[in-house]
Amino acid sequence: MAKDKGITPQSVDFSEWYLEVIQRAELADYGPVRGTTVLRPYGYALWENIQRTLDEMFKATGHQNVYFPLFIPMSFFEREAEHVEGFSPELAVVTHAGGDALEEPLAVRPTSETIIGHMWAKWIRSYRDLPQLLNQWGNVVRWEMRTRPFLRTSEFLWQEGHTAHATQEEAEAETRRMLGVYATLAREYAAIPVWEGMKTESEKFAGAVYTTTIEAMMRDGKALQAGTSHYLGTNFAKAFDIKFQDRDLETKYVHTTSWGLSWRFIGAIIMTHGDDKGLILPPKLAPIQVVIVPIYKEATRARVLEAAQALEQRLKAQGVRVHLDDRDQYTPGYKFNDWELRGVPYRVELGPRDVESGTAVLASRLGGKETLPLEGLAEAVPQRLAAFHEQLFRRALEFREAHTVTADDYETFKASVEGHFVRAFHCGDAQCEKEIQEETKATTRCIPFDAPEETGLCVRCGRPSAYGKRVLFAKAY
Repeated sequence: MAKDKGITPQSVDFSEWYLEVIQRAELADYGPVRGTTVLRPYGYALWENIQRTLDEMFKATGHQNVYFPLFIPMSFFEREAEHVEGFSPELAVVTHAGGDALEEPLAVRPTSETIIGHMWAKWIRSYRDLPQLLNQWGNVVRWEMRTRPFLRTSEFLWQEGHTAHATQEEAEAETRRMLGVYATLAREYAAIPVWEGMKTESEKFAGAVYTTTIEAMMRDGKALQAGTSHYLGTNFAKAFDIKFQDRDLETKYVHTTSWGLSWRFIGAIIMTHGDDKGLILPPKLAPIQVVIVPIYKEATRARVLEAAQALEQRLKAQGVRVHLDDRDQYTPGYKFNDWELRGVPYRVELGPRDVESGTAVLASRLGGKETLPLEGLAEAVPQRLAAFHEQLFRRALEFREAHTVTADDYETFKASVEGHFVRAFHCGDAQCEKEIQEETKATTRCIPFDAPEETGLCVRCGRPSAYGKRVLFAKAY
């Protein structure tokens, strides 16, 4: 589709729609190195709101922010065999610095379990040093073969939480608690319905005992893993000799967790809510919640702008993130389309007749307009924003429910997996799981915690189900 005719519709090419929206809404652009992304001010403001929200939740649960080095000795990765095997294909490695070959190659941080484990071995001596509840905001590098902005990039922004505990019970409780934090971010801030569940053995994090996940459905019916939390057991503790003397005076290994959420979450917001006009941003995370577009001619400019500026100040006093678009070089129609593309939840249209009558038009990005008195409009907006969030979440949930099916035989499974999540029994065999992926391109997304307990036969091979409930399958990003 020609660019001057608008954005490529989702129904024509969802992937192209996604890429066009990112660039035209000025969230991000491509960097000069393959797989790198430049985050533009509007995109960074969205990330800052995600970051600020999560950071408050982390601190409320007792976590402290830290920072560890970007460069990690390669020997660290070799201490945990499954971890190094899982990350080796994605590692970027520095072999020279300052004009000389390094004695030991350095990996550019793909994740920090190893270097944190090294430091914990120095810091932890007693049960009094536990628990360790740490979080790091930073960037990581994973050399992806196929890249797409926000979803898979060679370098990305994220947070990674790392905790150490005296007992398995404490560590497992922490794993679930932090997954719950991610689910809260998704549902209550991003208006994204997610499944919380356990990954299969084939899909778990390299080096973990098990991985838990939140899985979201995009508007093309594909899955997006939006955040993960891992119980690492004593695997890294043994690899890095992280021991402590317990209350009973016995020396024991700590139990560790790690959990992470990246700017992939921005991709989830784009693809869960966006439409053919562009972005639709959830109000609690949107950089701009309300945009005021004054409509005037030269003779009425001063009067309309005065009223617009007064409304802007009243909205700010209500805690609303508001922007007054007083650009004279663009028409009101251009501005309407521009802010729709950028996904601002509400637009206020204010012209000379509105000022004269003491009213303004409030337009929702989800559709519909209403004329409201200027007096009291600012005070009414917070309630409107809350309603917008609920409507956005309900819309996404209804879409998910309409595109989730149950399959008891492989023919139904294969016929349903395009554009849907499929609930089906699985035997738990890794080879069977691999063959399903090869034959349908669908992967196991999770074993949902809230799925009903039931047994049946594997949808592909007919052996008894290994999980006591149905597994969620989908094609995924």
